Amino acid sequence: MIRLFNVYYPVRTVVLLGGEVLLIALSFLLALVIQMHGDWYHVSLILQIEDGFLKIFEVTLLALFCLYYFDLYDLQQLRSRGETYFRLLAVLGMLSFLLAGISYVFPGFILGRDVFLVGISILTLALLLWRSVYAWLLQQPALRERVYVLGAGPRATALVQALRSRPELGMEVVGWAGAMGNGSLTREGLAGHLATISREARVERVIVALSDRRGTMPVLELLDLRFSGIAVEDATSLMEKITGKISVDELNPSWLLFSEGFRLTAAFLFARRVLSKLISLAVLLLVLPLIPMIVLAIKLTSPGPVLYRQKRVGRNGKLFDCYKFRTMRPDAEADSGPTWASDDDPRITPVGGFLRRTRLDEIPQFWNVLCGDMGFVGPRPERPEFIELLTREIPYYQLRHIIRPGVTGWAQVCFPYGASVEEAKEKLQYDLYYIKNMSLTFDLYIIFQTVKTVLFGRGAK
Repeated sequence: MIRLFNVYYPVRTVVLLGGEVLLIALSFLLALVIQMHGDWYHVSLILQIEDGFLKIFEVTLLALFCLYYFDLYDLQQLRSRGETYFRLLAVLGMLSFLLAGISYVFPGFILGRDVFLVGISILTLALLLWRSVYAWLLQQPALRERVYVLGAGPRATALVQALRSRPELGMEVVGWAGAMGNGSLTREGLAGHLATISREARVERVIVALSDRRGTMPVLELLDLRFSGIAVEDATSLMEKITGKISVDELNPSWLLFSEGFRLTAAFLFARRVLSKLISLAVLLLVLPLIPMIVLAIKLTSPGPVLYRQKRVGRNGKLFDCYKFRTMRPDAEADSGPTWASDDDPRITPVGGFLRRTRLDEIPQFWNVLCGDMGFVGPRPERPEFIELLTREIPYYQLRHIIRPGVTGWAQVCFPYGASVEEAKEKLQYDLYYIKNMSLTFDLYIIFQTVKTVLFGRGAK
């Protein structure tokens, strides 16, 4: 897998992206050549003197944004080839609309007469053909890495299911210890099975997913395989790469101590805090015209204050007042006390529902960022009434408080709103991944993902 912005991507996904970058650029270049009737002299003049290369680059970037925002690089979202083609056509329609609008507003952006129209036509055929070829390549056994999973517990089962359900990872499970039966899960049994299957199935990678390795893990046999050219990898590290989260169920403290990451230096935290404040200030200035309309809508449709202030737990367990635009009735918790919001919560006002779906209710939290109580990116700040329960029920839950909570975060863009202990546990696993892999580029990537999340209304409650 390839690591970009501290997120791991399958090599096949990177190949898909790289192939489409070339296709998009070459489609519009070919359209220019066709419209110039093969006159390479005039083509070169347009490319060099009229910023043709820059315009093709900008169109390519715009097309990639459209493909990305339609989830065409998230292969888990594409359930069938027909859905892929439908989304591709929707993207090409959107791209045509955007190019027409930009060309109308900025006539200098036009590459040549009808070049964009011809380029879209060429690109349509090229992308449909490329996606068909790519889908065929994913199914070819010769292009898959043959792996063996050494383990039989819940972690091994989850790993096998993940590998078998995601062909874009390029890994084929040719065997795993869970198929042997519990009676064979001894050091000698595992060693014998490992030697047999590595020889007969031509294993290229062994993934160690043993819950208890003491007296069970065949160390010498694994060393022999490692030195013979077969890769040996820990299941926790691999699951982190392919899921974007760190499972806490069977997480060993030693893995937290010795794994890479968790580099929270003072210089980095200072730079991150400055970046959070600059972005929050820019967003506040951008949404400033919306604030009077939001205030008026709340006042006209529901009695009570416009702002809602609530105690939340911040960095190192420090309490602070978190501000949001009020989206519920003023007496929402008068009878029930502190409770999580749920789907179709009757306490939410009609205007509040809209504010939650669009995330406009969180605008006042940018003031919390400017005051230093929150960062722009980080774990979602939780209420103190729930912290004691979650800390008791979920291992390592207290680790999420070593950094400032955020307006948005890795868990918020990867998982829906958490309204139970199990969902809070799932979000913690994403938060731990974020804390382990924190960087300024990762923060910018999450902000980019947040725009997509807000546009499609995911995760809001």
